[in-house]
Amino acid sequence: MTDRLETEPWGKDAVSYQIYPRSFADSNGDGVGDLGGVRDKLGYLELLGIDAIWLSPVMRSPMADHGYDVSDPRAIDPLFGDLDVMDALIEEAHARDIKVTMDLVPNHSSDQHPWFVAALAAAPGSPERARYIFRDGTGPDGGEPPNNWPSIFGGPAWTQVGASDGSPGQWYLHIFTAEQPDLNWDNPEVFEDLSKTLRFWLDRGIDGFRIDVAHGMAKPAGLPDMNLELNALMRNDDDDPRFNNDAVHDIHRGIRKVMNEYEHSTTVGEIWVQDNEKFSEYIRPDELHLGFNFRLAEAAFDATAIRDAVSNSLDAVSRVDGTPTWTLSNHDVVREVTRYGGGKRGTARARAMILLELALPGAVFVYNGAELGLPNADLPDSALQDPVWERSDRTERGRDGCRVPLPWEGSTPPFGFSTSDDTWLPMPAEWASLTVEEQLEDVDSMLSLYRSAFELRALRPEFAGPGLDWYGSPPGCLAFRRRGGLICALNATDVPIPLPPGELLMASAPVVDGQLPPDAAAWLV
Repeated sequence: MTDRLETEPWGKDAVSYQIYPRSFADSNGDGVGDLGGVRDKLGYLELLGIDAIWLSPVMRSPMADHGYDVSDPRAIDPLFGDLDVMDALIEEAHARDIKVTMDLVPNHSSDQHPWFVAALAAAPGSPERARYIFRDGTGPDGGEPPNNWPSIFGGPAWTQVGASDGSPGQWYLHIFTAEQPDLNWDNPEVFEDLSKTLRFWLDRGIDGFRIDVAHGMAKPAGLPDMNLELNALMRNDDDDPRFNNDAVHDIHRGIRKVMNEYEHSTTVGEIWVQDNEKFSEYIRPDELHLGFNFRLAEAAFDATAIRDAVSNSLDAVSRVDGTPTWTLSNHDVVREVTRYGGGKRGTARARAMILLELALPGAVFVYNGAELGLPNADLPDSALQDPVWERSDRTERGRDGCRVPLPWEGSTPPFGFSTSDDTWLPMPAEWASLTVEEQLEDVDSMLSLYRSAFELRALRPEFAGPGLDWYGSPPGCLAFRRRGGLICALNATDVPIPLPPGELLMASAPVVDGQLPPDAAAWLV
């Protein structure tokens, strides 16, 4: 195997399709999606025209946070299948020229990981506890947490454990749920174990990893208190001491050295960092290959906001000659149809935005179901499972609305997702018009739009080259030109606008007399 620091990652212009496995397709009738379901749908994914799939966590887990609490990072959870199914999925995907990446969760483990079980049984100061972040408490008898850090999911980021004599003992840090204790990345044993995990999956043919909380892991010396004025559930700012500490870059350099042993492997990091300079540091040549930039997913359907998101994203990577990444949604974000207003208007805007996203230079990530135009589902309180719901004292509904299983066929739930009507989250009856079966033969459907757009992006030379140039455009609109010759125009106003000069390649809505309708986008050459 060769060092490949100077080679290009395969994902630099790929369309990757994020699969949330428990919601994609169920092959065994238990109401939960699995790897067998992904295998069954590889033909659909090939027809869709994507280049790679990214699997959200399928490693062994008690599922306190639906797989992001890993108890064995080198095993498949029985809920999803086993290693034989995973191996077959990788082989069959590769036979269809589809690469396979998977989630990696290095910031924390499950509280049921053997390491943490051993840590609880061991004494303060022991090697077992040194793999995690245990501290004595403050206040009388150590009854208060070591600092004031809150959990991202609500409540304190510390949980106290009992001492061997039954008295109150030390506290351990968990930036997320109490079932997800943070690992101590100052301990070399932690990286040694991660390197085993990386090689385990790469040796089985995995093409790369999406690294969860890639701006986490490293903690500041002394664990100082934080300013709680800006604290909010599921958010962090650039001054948050829980994240984006300088030592994290040493961790990523270590990961990159392992990845360099495997030709054509790629990493993409989840990086919630707003400052462009700080963001760029994560994708320096010896760190991550790619970094998720979420500005486009956070932008309102407004020409100024969208242009600002694009410009900042390009600026962040240009500082280190990196590759931009684009996404409109994922398993943590309200689906774009709902975010853009819902109903017909939200759908029209989502159609426009996928054309804008695909026109941009770099790597694109599409969340499963976006190609069907799925909205967030309005779930009853009794159905909610996201830990955010309980940890916020049922004030924040969490992310379940964007995680509802996909509708494949038929006119009633479960729409071919499962043979069981009791799916892990209930499926809205009104999704009957949004099934894959319903949309495949409809040339005007969202699915047909995605398929056509993916095909054009892959085949047309006008999509080539880095960078773009902004065009002059009417107020409330934007237009840019790729260096290869593609022009993309977006109309975010309430009235039609004239198209820029050029041959119309594709539009998200019918163009009449050279006029681009409201809430629409077009490609020209």
